[in-house]
Amino acid sequence: FFRQREGPFYPTLRLLHKYPFILPHQQVDKGAIKFVLSGANIMCPGLTSPGAKLYPAASDTVVAIMAEGKQHALCVGVMKMSADAIEKNKGIGIENIHYLNDGLWHMKTY
Repeated sequence: FFRQREGPFYPTLRLLHKYPFILPHQQVDKGAIKFVLSGANIMCPGLTSPGAKLYPAASDTVVAIMAEGKQHALCVGVMKMSADAIEKNKGIGIENIHYLNDGLWHMKTY
């Protein structure tokens, strides 16, 4: 687990890959993968397009971001809107907190 400043604790991707059931999932389409892996927040169109799967979730819920055709999570994020609001809006739907190959991913474990 990790936390930013004095905020809540979030599971790391390594923990999420071992125990994928600890967080609810949202799925992005193939076109969003390269942006998510570069640290970008997930926009509403990437969650509502064909290939994406948007499951019911409330705002401020911590979620695992999966990708179309991939087995493991790409990132850990926080819902900025509810799933119902994401279907109707544009803009940032999920804030990217921790993603594959970021600094936290490369930290050594002892």
